[in-house]
Amino acid sequence: MRIELTEEQKIVRETAREFAKKELLPGVIDRDEQQIFPSEQIKKMGELGFMGMMVDPKYNGGGMDTISYVLAMEEISKIDASAGVVMSVNNSLVCWGLEKYGTEEQKDKYLKRLASGEIIGAFCLSEPEAGSDATSQRTTAEDKGDHYLVNGTKNWITNGNSASVYIVFAQTDPELKHNGINALIIEKESEGFVIGRKENKLGIRGSDTHSLMFSDVKVPKENRLGEEGFGFKLAMKILNGGRIGIASQALGIASGSLDASINYSKERKAFGKTISQHQAIQFKLAEMATQIDAARLLCFQAAFLKDQKKDYTKEAAMAKYFASEIAMKCANEAIQIHGGYGYVKEYHVERFLRDAKITQIYEGTTEIQKIVISRELLIH
Repeated sequence: MRIELTEEQKIVRETAREFAKKELLPGVIDRDEQQIFPSEQIKKMGELGFMGMMVDPKYNGGGMDTISYVLAMEEISKIDASAGVVMSVNNSLVCWGLEKYGTEEQKDKYLKRLASGEIIGAFCLSEPEAGSDATSQRTTAEDKGDHYLVNGTKNWITNGNSASVYIVFAQTDPELKHNGINALIIEKESEGFVIGRKENKLGIRGSDTHSLMFSDVKVPKENRLGEEGFGFKLAMKILNGGRIGIASQALGIASGSLDASINYSKERKAFGKTISQHQAIQFKLAEMATQIDAARLLCFQAAFLKDQKKDYTKEAAMAKYFASEIAMKCANEAIQIHGGYGYVKEYHVERFLRDAKITQIYEGTTEIQKIVISRELLIH
């Protein structure tokens, strides 16, 4: 088996790397500390094609493969995982769902603007009592003939205040349980739609995470995504691709931790030589590099299968599970290598650790990934 990037993939990686260093690195510590959404940077990412990378060019997308997406996500997240999660949600959850299951009218009205980065989207599945158990939707979408009336609350919504378009999951027929859930496209300006408080988070503080409230929000039937009652299955299919995005974000955090550690170890001296010359540090770097390469290969495997239109459920879950574990380990080791300097903000690695933690939680916790992996192993 030979893995070699195409020239186009190399260009995508280099473009993302240069953008991250030039546009995301300046001010990243302040954005984290003050919880500032990177609006200008996200706009420029849209102009470069990073907000709709895999979308067909006829809908203003980049028409790229999923491996290119993994490469770009890693480079962006190396510098700013907050920008990375905005990019992941827009690409993996919103654009992909609309392109795969939307009508031509929905694609023309929403997908074109989302893929170009003119606007960004949000994916609204989690609720106060429906996290890992996504079947327990309390938000309702009452069928009124030509429209639905939506009532309920969503929380932990990435891009909660910055989005213009929201894919919202709601229960229409409780007797059908998960088969009674619908996915609806709701616009920010809809009457009765209220954006709640912004969460004060441990990590990815540059992204905005909000609760959302819906009070008799009228949603026309043409804004349903997919068939009646297909909402839950649609969410699970979308989240498969989302796991590749978050795995790539975790990979970026791990890679950023290694880069920072290598650079610091070559400068810091102890006992008369740079710490990079001490075997204890060399072994840490070797372990980090090996784990990162393994995580990257898992991401590539899931991305390859997705591009080949083959089932990638198990592989996406493996990539997210492993990459998120490695992100935590590498960020923790980076702090140890930096010593006291690793504990202060200006050296970035304490932020990497805080950012890494969420990759073990959102879009399916580590425990959920293990359930998915074991289920796939046992049914084949």
